[in-house]
Amino acid sequence: MPEKHSIKIPGAPASEPASLEEPTTPREPLPPKPDQRGPEAVSPTGSPTGAPSTARAQSGQYLTTAQGLRLQDTDHSLKAGPRGPILLQDHHLREKITHFDHERIPERVVHARGAGAHGVFRSYGTAANITRAGFLAKDVETPVFVRFSTVLGSRGSADTVRDTRGFSTKFYTDEGTYDLVGNNIPVFFVQDGIKFPDIVHAAKPHPDREIPQAQSAHDTFWDFVSLHTEAQAHTMWNMSDRGIPRSYRTMEGFGVHTFRFVNAEGATTLVKFHWKPKQGVHSLVWEEAQIINGMDPDFHRRDLADAIEAGAYPEWELGVQTFPDTEDQMFEGIDLLDPTKFVPEELAPVQPIGLMTLNANPTNYFAETEQVAFHPGYLVPGIDVTNDPLLQVRLFSYLDTQISRLGGPNFGQIPINRPQAPVNDMLRDGMHQQAVHAGVAPYHPNSLDGGCPFLAGQDMGAFIDVPEELAASIKERRNPVSFDDHYSQVGLFFRSLSPVEQDHVIQAYTFELGKCYETSVRERQLAALANVDARLCAAVAKGLGLPAPSPSEQVQESKPSPSLSQVGKKWPVAGRIVGILADEGSDLAAVEAARQALDAEGIVPLVIAPAGGFLGSGNDGGVPVQRTYLTARSTEFDAVLVATPGTVAPDAAPGLDAKAAAPGDALDPRAVLLLTEAFRHAKAIATLDSNSAALKAAGIPADAPGIVSGKKVEGVIQELTGLLSAHRVWERFPAVSA
Repeated sequence: MPEKHSIKIPGAPASEPASLEEPTTPREPLPPKPDQRGPEAVSPTGSPTGAPSTARAQSGQYLTTAQGLRLQDTDHSLKAGPRGPILLQDHHLREKITHFDHERIPERVVHARGAGAHGVFRSYGTAANITRAGFLAKDVETPVFVRFSTVLGSRGSADTVRDTRGFSTKFYTDEGTYDLVGNNIPVFFVQDGIKFPDIVHAAKPHPDREIPQAQSAHDTFWDFVSLHTEAQAHTMWNMSDRGIPRSYRTMEGFGVHTFRFVNAEGATTLVKFHWKPKQGVHSLVWEEAQIINGMDPDFHRRDLADAIEAGAYPEWELGVQTFPDTEDQMFEGIDLLDPTKFVPEELAPVQPIGLMTLNANPTNYFAETEQVAFHPGYLVPGIDVTNDPLLQVRLFSYLDTQISRLGGPNFGQIPINRPQAPVNDMLRDGMHQQAVHAGVAPYHPNSLDGGCPFLAGQDMGAFIDVPEELAASIKERRNPVSFDDHYSQVGLFFRSLSPVEQDHVIQAYTFELGKCYETSVRERQLAALANVDARLCAAVAKGLGLPAPSPSEQVQESKPSPSLSQVGKKWPVAGRIVGILADEGSDLAAVEAARQALDAEGIVPLVIAPAGGFLGSGNDGGVPVQRTYLTARSTEFDAVLVATPGTVAPDAAPGLDAKAAAPGDALDPRAVLLLTEAFRHAKAIATLDSNSAALKAAGIPADAPGIVSGKKVEGVIQELTGLLSAHRVWERFPAVSA
């Protein structure tokens, strides 16, 4: 009998098993896998070359530039000392980043799938003492355009995958365009931008099969982050519920880097940007995300557009953490130039400086959301950059990317990118030039055009680079020693979560690593988790069927930060969605009263009935139906109100819908399934009938947490609204791994 382990299981990412330790002995590139074959090796004109079909683009044992120059280091940009700015001289960095920027035509390499909206930002004026940026003066209103996005997937991928989200805002100020280009996670994968192509190549689908799409649950991603342990900080955030937000409207945003504010007197303050959603921070549970990806892959972009259309305008407060601009640029032992570190809000509270409201959807997706071009180097007077090595590379990379993606250097003239301030830049010609320039002297100084344009002084709103003294240093590829701590904040984040959130993190790591083929990759990541938290490592190892390793480093534990947990707070309910199960036998007057009461709270009520059209009749045409049992799923709703026993729908036939009723069923199983899922996902459920047959059919106890019943609509809606403010009925999720 053949041994059970001889069965060929597909999914090996490479032609040889991976080693546990990083390989260090030089060797030639691995051959293709047995199931792979390249095109025949012929010349550009079709002549045979005699080379084997397995000939590959890669050759040689050593990493080189595109011109064959061997490299000693590809993890550190060339800087003026470990803490100094990156040098333009770094030819390897420029070649590596430039090639990466031009890998996709015309789709974005990262952040390809996005959703956008127009809005307005109103400043509170509370930052006026630390920055002279005009749009942050008191009561100034500035038009904005925001683009949300996922990082890994293509334009055709799904919305609710576990991934980092982009949160980029274009401020059309009267001093020029300012772009705050951020994410929904405050820490990044890597510390130096020279590694950015590497982490994206590792996280994207495997290049041989172009799978998996929009996922990090595969070998190349975990191979990279387990070897580059600085990535553990970002990975921990992504494995938490933050990786699957409920909505863009309930998602935080972060500027990631430390920036510098400059006030009217020239004094400087270091800041980190935060976007705080007024509706609170809220995420999906894993099963919800999986169902949504099949039922409605456009869930997030639809949710954003529908909320704006319904008048439930999403709002975020912009806030800053502020720090003294000291010579060492450290705060409470945290290096402010390390983009893999965050500063707990208990150490530096977030100070609100303005409110952003998104109040209009784009007219045309391609012209606006697809063509909008962001750049962290689009600054205004009063805001400057720091020597963060990731930010320094982004200042080059974003501009270079837009030139390729948008067809030339004049992408700033596309309507969505045009500044709403006077432009006289002396830039001329180029592909897609739309301006008709006058004058004969596009240079400075000149006399032939009357000297125009002229230079401006600080008193005329000019941008002034902050004079920064650079210490005597050596030109080298190296990070400061403070960048070496890769674990302390990772453990701080995990221990700051509630028990149920910690369960979700454990489940996420177990799922992601369980999708990896190579045991060595799983073991290496477990070794990293052992340095983060022993209980986390043990639980994940148990799920993988592997032994839990001992820590290799002694990591100092930090005090938990309560602000990191999404559980236990109360939030406004405006913009929430409540599904109302009803049919012709329902008390339609009560259904209409419930609709009106929910609408008065800013909640969107959607009636779910056996068939479409209207329920009942009358002068007003009856109660309109927005969803049917066929088109509704629990994942769309934040809560459910039951006003029907779940009458069988006309299309309830197993041959039409596998979830539909069988002959003789008293209730439609799709209505029962909706309630079962809502209960399982800890959503509030209300009923206007204390003896609801639908709840009984779903096996939902009437006295379970978060179940509301009553005859009076007003009281039921009041209780339901109170439950909605907590996002979920968390008492239904007892911790399992504590």
